[in-house]
Formats: sequence, C-alpha cells, structure tokens
Amino acid sequence: MIIPVIMAGGSGTRLWPMSRTAFPKQFLALGNNLTMLQQTAARLDGLSSGKPIVITNEEHRFLVAEQMRQQKSDADILLEPVGRNTAPAIALAALHLLNANTEETPVMLVLASDHVIQDDKAFQNSVMTLLPDVEAGKFGTLGILPTEPATGYGYIKRVASDQLACVEAFVEKPDAVTAQQYLEEEYLWNSGMFMIRADRYLDELKEYRPDIYLACEAAMADTAQDLDFIRVGKDAFESCPDESIDYAVMEPLSATGNVVVTPLDAGWSDVGSWSALWEIAEKCEDGNALLGKNVHNHTILKDTKNSFIFSEKRLVATLGVENLVVVDTPDAVLIADKGKVQNVKDIVADIKKQGRTEHHNHREVYRPWGKYDSIDNGERYQVKRITVNPGAKLSVQMHHHRAEHWIVVSGTASVTNGEETYLVAENESTYIPIGQVHALENPGVIPLEMIEVQSGSYLGEDDIVRLKDKYGRA
Repeated sequence: MIIPVIMAGGSGTRLWPMSRTAFPKQFLALGNNLTMLQQTAARLDGLSSGKPIVITNEEHRFLVAEQMRQQKSDADILLEPVGRNTAPAIALAALHLLNANTEETPVMLVLASDHVIQDDKAFQNSVMTLLPDVEAGKFGTLGILPTEPATGYGYIKRVASDQLACVEAFVEKPDAVTAQQYLEEEYLWNSGMFMIRADRYLDELKEYRPDIYLACEAAMADTAQDLDFIRVGKDAFESCPDESIDYAVMEPLSATGNVVVTPLDAGWSDVGSWSALWEIAEKCEDGNALLGKNVHNHTILKDTKNSFIFSEKRLVATLGVENLVVVDTPDAVLIADKGKVQNVKDIVADIKKQGRTEHHNHREVYRPWGKYDSIDNGERYQVKRITVNPGAKLSVQMHHHRAEHWIVVSGTASVTNGEETYLVAENESTYIPIGQVHALENPGVIPLEMIEVQSGSYLGEDDIVRLKDKYGRA
C-alpha cells in the first residue's frame, strides 16, 4: 500500500510578498484554482494509495486541515513542535504507520507540498516504475530530467541512463561550470521526492543516525490527539538533531547499491523564486506572464517584455520595461529585476531587522473560524473586516485595553456580551466594552461578514485573553 507523506512546514521566503511565515507558498493558489498543497493531494487521484499523512507545524495546522477538507482528502495531520528537517519528519510518519499495526508493510511516497508538476500521469507512471524495487526493500527517488545547467539544485549521479537505475551518488548544488558538466554527463536533478518502505527507512535510520531514530521514537511514544491533529512529544522532538534525509540516509546508503532512481519529465518545478514561476507560467507573445484573480482587468502593459506581473485588486501599469517582476499585495509591493529575485530573502531579512510585520502576516489573516482583513488603523483605533464561516465560533474572550463596535454587513451574528446572548442581523450593530467577556458565532448557513472597529490604548493581538475555545487555543 502506497501512503503519501506530504511535507507542509516550509516558509518560502523567496516568494515574498505573497508567501509569508504565517501563510507560506504551499497554501497559495499560484496560477491554479487549487493551492499548491491541494494540487499535491489531487496529483494522487488515480494512484492506488491510502490515506495521506501531512506533516506540518502548530502555526499552519488549521490551514492544512481546511485545505485538505476543501479537497475532500481525509488525512492524518502530524504536528511537529519545532522544525527538524526531513529526516526526523519522515521518521515520525514511518513510526506512525507502523504503530497503526497495518496488515501490509506501507510504502511511503514522500512529497513536498510546494512543487509544481504539470503532467500528473507521467508522475504516477514514474511512481509505479519504482514500486516493485521499493516493495523489495530498496529506496527509490524521482530524479528530474534537467532542462538547463541549474546551480540551485542538488544532482543525482546514476549508474546508467535507464528508466530505472541504481544511484551512484547524491551531489551538492554545483557552480556553473560543474553544473554544465553534470548536464553533459546526464545527471538528474534531486527532486526531494522519495519512495521508501516504512520499516526499511527506520532500519537504515537506526544504522546511520541512531540519535535521530531514538528521539523520534520517544516523541511518537508521547503523542496526543487534538481535534484533527496528532501532536508528538515536544521535549523528545526538540532534542532531535536537525538533518535532511539526503545527509542522514540517502547519501550513505547510495554507496551500497540500494537506492534506485527513475527519471521524471513532467513539467516539474520547485517554484523557488518568482523567475521560476515565470518560466512555467503561460505567457503572451511579448513573454509576459500575468497571474492573479482577474489579473487582465488590473494590468496595463505598454512596451513591456519578458516580465512577471501579479495583481488581484489594484491597477498595475508598466511602460518601457523588460525582465521585471512586479508583485502587488494589499500591504506590500515588490519590484525586482527578474535575474535578481533569488535575493528576495535579503529583503525579508531587512523587514525583520526593522521590526516590521510584513514578512509574517498578510493584511488578510486566516483563523480556524474564518479570516479578518485589517483595512485601516491609527494611533488609537483599528478597523477590520471579519468573515466567520457558517457554524464557526470565535473564542470566549476579553480585552484589557480595547473596546469593540461590531456592525453586521451580511449574515447573522450570535453575540455573547457579558451575561446576554442575542442575535445581530444585517445593518445592525453592537458594542463590547473594555474588560467585557464576549464571543461571536455564526449560527447561519452563509458566511457572516461584519466590520469591527476597535478603540483603545493598545490594539495588539496579544491583548486577547481566551477563556474558552472550540479549536483548543484557550
């Protein structure tokens, strides 16, 4: 039985300002109606596989649960207390599968949640090519047929240029000269996608990195079920070394002849930068790629070539430019030379140094109950547009420093205000004084839209004292 193991814990800073710490690229819909995580799950349709395992972190857990629910994909969601790279994460999945006492030994198909694969059928065919050898105990990987001498990927040296070949070595990201040599010698790009029997992975991890194995074993011996999530033992996992599967297992094992690779030619990209997204996007005759909802209604391009434009709301106009990246979001705009976008991470570092928040949150912030958009703020006030999903409820809470006015735009709100609980309908409002215990719920079947006006001496999110919460955040 193939069990997909989807890694969904990255931050994707090179796609700032769209990708941010609280909402990284795997949860974005970039050039598709589905998010990258949902595309990863949809890619498995038609493949004989069991319930997937998604490995993520505390901050992103509700995003994973909601997006998998939208995709109608039931999944076990493992929460890492801290990030410890791929070798420990895969060990958690393997231990979880074997602890389930399945009748047959599961084969893990390890996938990143933030890659693009344009030909799902070719991907599935490559998986099935690997399966017999993996079921027999070998470790499998999908190697990407290179399209250029790229210096941003690791490479795989194989014994022969066959549809299925033994791996001779995994090699580091090369310089330009070495990358050209690898291209001529028919090396493959290391995609980071692997197929491994769960028991075999743990056997080899015990052999090469017993410290990682023991820490993960202890962490999985201390799990707790929390709503849709499986929490692993915090103390044990924090003690685990930070290591990739490549260094921990794949590189030393490749010397034994027990790693096989099949080439994949399926329009793959790790979407590691805006230029990478431009390369795979549909382009006009001038080489321009336009992304975003109704982007053609938000752009005017004059004498513009080979550029990437992302816009969803505001008008973006360009004149007499070439090889530009322009990404417009409600609270930040990126304008960059397409050849320099690998350095966007330096801008993110500067944002952090300045004590700003645009690296972490979008103006629109998602919560398990819905979302809010901070549409205006000043010294002693803040205005938010709040959307509460049908049947959802915000925590029972209070604030020490702010009062709140709520105006319902559409839908119906059930409001708890101190000792009272009452309904507030469209075009009606209510007032929550400072220090008042309160809660908000959508009892209806359509989304509740409302405007919240906060006023007070301090308006930070850490002035929320949660007394009770259906999502376990109290």
